[in-house]
Amino acid sequence: MNRFVSSYQVLMLAGLLGFGAVALGAFAAHRLEPALQALGTTDTFELAVRYQFYHAIALLAVGVWMRTHPAALPMLVGAVLCLSGGVACFSGSLYVLAFTKSIQVWWVTPLGGLLLLAGWLLLMLAAWKERQR
Repeated sequence: MNRFVSSYQVLMLAGLLGFGAVALGAFAAHRLEPALQALGTTDTFELAVRYQFYHAIALLAVGVWMRTHPAALPMLVGAVLCLSGGVACFSGSLYVLAFTKSIQVWWVTPLGGLLLLAGWLLLMLAAWKERQR
């Protein structure tokens, strides 16, 4: 595969992010909700979980795609790096914001959003490249 990122690593990352999203969502619904409501950050936390879960599913698909279309690997690896970095920055900063209301991380959220956009753009380019073959 690729010397930096293998499809198995991507599938494991997808599983980890999906597991984390479900666990955090369940924990929030059953234990954290009073604290999040008191802080007024329930919507922020839910947005972070939702985006983490969406991108876990996307990474699951990319992991399968990597196994079946090796010619697209460079762009798919780039997409994996952007999507995983985007989740870390976007959802991670929202988790910090939800628990601390610290505005010091404000700049990390849009950076994460840009990384997510770049990841999706790379997926589109990989599909376009495959269509040209």
